[in-house]
Amino acid sequence: MELCITNSTRILNLNSLNRTGLPLSVSLKNSTVEFMNQNYFNSQKLSSFSRQIHLYLHQPQFHRSPVRIFASSSSSVALGPEKDRLPADIEVTESPEPNSTVRLSVEVPEAVCKDSYKRVLNELMKQVKIPGFRPGKIPESVLVGFVGEQNVKKATVESILKRTLPHAMTSVTGRALRDSVRIVTKFSEMEKNYSSLNSLSYDVLVDVAPEVKWNPGNGYKNLKIVVEIDNDTAAQQAAEEELRRRHKSLGSLKIVTDRGLQVGDIAIVDISATTIDEDESNVQNIPDAETKGFHFDTEDGDKVLPGFLDSISGIQRGETKSFRLAFPESWRQEHLRGVQAQFTVECRELFYRDLPKLDDSLAGKLLPGCTTIEQVKETLLQKCREVEQTAKDQATDNAILDQLYKMVEIDIPQSLFEEQGRQLYGAQLLQMQV
Repeated sequence: MELCITNSTRILNLNSLNRTGLPLSVSLKNSTVEFMNQNYFNSQKLSSFSRQIHLYLHQPQFHRSPVRIFASSSSSVALGPEKDRLPADIEVTESPEPNSTVRLSVEVPEAVCKDSYKRVLNELMKQVKIPGFRPGKIPESVLVGFVGEQNVKKATVESILKRTLPHAMTSVTGRALRDSVRIVTKFSEMEKNYSSLNSLSYDVLVDVAPEVKWNPGNGYKNLKIVVEIDNDTAAQQAAEEELRRRHKSLGSLKIVTDRGLQVGDIAIVDISATTIDEDESNVQNIPDAETKGFHFDTEDGDKVLPGFLDSISGIQRGETKSFRLAFPESWRQEHLRGVQAQFTVECRELFYRDLPKLDDSLAGKLLPGCTTIEQVKETLLQKCREVEQTAKDQATDNAILDQLYKMVEIDIPQSLFEEQGRQLYGAQLLQMQV
């Protein structure tokens, strides 16, 4: 693979590193399933039968050749809490689904269901108090009649799920993504199945680590990437601008009384703008261009609308100027691109900077720990070079990722999209709060 870095006129968008939607920070190989952290089975006791398990029904879109797996009761694979030893093996059929999802069809034999039923009764024996019977000595028929047969069935189904799900997940250990396990069979269907057959079957969907498929085979070996770096990131220029900014912060502002605005001054202005049609009949305000008490630094004139600084040059305190300007096609707000506007600017205050002489006496104020201006310049230059190198590294990563993105096919699991969305939402929420 050949990599070229050139100084051009445009830098790649450093925020596009994850533009493919791939959360690169996720370690797929080390992903594990922690289904017990879900809200399905977070209770260790079966004393309450009113709680509901939220299970979602999902119909398979297509089926391929299933892989039949037998999960042994003696398996020692840990998936969260320690697995309960079962009196018989459960049967798990694994079949692929779209978007790197695997469907596990679980068949629980009658022996496991009966054992779970006995456990539920034993738990009820310890907790239920019936007049005339000692704890633990209540006949089964009396106990079931007191609690309710339907409630006992629900508790048994829940117990079966709680005991068998860790064994069912054995086949996807090491491949399953965190927090992606969901039971898709309705609880009512499982309850009906258990009542009629005294056995249980249910389906589980789990997202697994996606497989990357190369489109051109080994074409990436001859891949050539050119990285474009913006000239504005030059360390020397950035260091000079930073020194100028720090020097300006040490100066004081004084009121201009005998002249108009010139480069280097700071003006406090009120700005209003209206649109202009060709027939000048339809005039509308431009809210995005209106502001009151705007602190306009003339040294930043290249960062505002082109021609704005020239149009107000020479304006004095209390004076108002009106002029026409057109928003360029590259303007950041799309709805204003190419719009002809009539601007009205009123100068409320006008200041000039009284800057101290730039010599060694200011070194410590410009950059703590420095004793000379040359030392300040060298330190700032070194820091800017580090920033420039970081920008080059990020731009290189972006360029490589952009090319690889065109050469691979990958089915992204829905859970990864959701996790990425949660992270972006959280970051945006924090930014809004700040």
